[in-house]
Amino acid sequence: MTEIFEMAKKLKTNIQKVIVGKDDVIDLITTSMICSGHVLLEDLPGTGKTLLARALAKSFDAEFSRIQFTPDLLPSDLTGLNFFNQSTNAFQFKKGPLMSQIVLADEINRATPRTQSSLLEAMAEKQITVDGETYELKDPFLVLATQNPIETGGTFPLPEAQLDRFFMQLSMGYPNRQDTIQILKRFRTENPLDNLATAISVSELSFAKNNYTSVHFSEVLMDYLMDIVEGTRSHKDVEMGVSPRGALALFNGAQAYAAVKNRNYVTPDDIKALVNPILGHRMILKDAYSKRTSSILKEIVEQIVVPTEKY
Repeated sequence: MTEIFEMAKKLKTNIQKVIVGKDDVIDLITTSMICSGHVLLEDLPGTGKTLLARALAKSFDAEFSRIQFTPDLLPSDLTGLNFFNQSTNAFQFKKGPLMSQIVLADEINRATPRTQSSLLEAMAEKQITVDGETYELKDPFLVLATQNPIETGGTFPLPEAQLDRFFMQLSMGYPNRQDTIQILKRFRTENPLDNLATAISVSELSFAKNNYTSVHFSEVLMDYLMDIVEGTRSHKDVEMGVSPRGALALFNGAQAYAAVKNRNYVTPDDIKALVNPILGHRMILKDAYSKRTSSILKEIVEQIVVPTEKY
């Protein structure tokens, strides 16, 4: 797993030239990318969501596009459309921003459900369909979507089916005092994003995507993982627990996360680190205002005996 660790290390080092004090978030996004998963960043305005996405895109030798979601955005604004070219006397396809490899969907919950649904095929099938013709998307294809938990008036919450298409839901959070001072110094004279260079190639990411599944996942840890998943289905405050797709996401995510940490085997701590990011948004609570999914997942994990064998 040395090659995957070195790739993740180069990516993190490059992003750290712009983003201060968010090493855990960078590791989780790298894990998601290795698993070909999409990421939903939900946090307060000004915490660096868009900046992180741009730094990630510039660190790759890949096509990048940013879409500002608004209520008047149409599905064709994402996928592209066929237009009549008078010079050739024929219809011609003009590709939309979804045809890029890394797509930043800014404030995704401000668009209408019809426009949001146009993302679903791209995220799930890595293809788009325009006027009955299907276009395959380039590999890798990653959607980084952002949404703010405030100013929700007039927004359109993402449906459960689309939330489930996101591999992880993450939060940046406020930086601490020292990190904030470092940010002030770093951005005092210029934006370091302007000078950020490419750090890794698409082929390096492809190697990681093709080889992370060789990380050893012991049978006893599979039981431990399933105890957590079944705990979400039987908890008294949960209406709908984690599906088999969510269990598979946690399984694959733990393998990729272990590789990012330079190990060829999964430990219980790898699973614990991914419980909230991967399972939290896949649960439907009976009363959304009584508890947060993070506190419910914490209860479930604390009640399950952690395996102690050598992995």
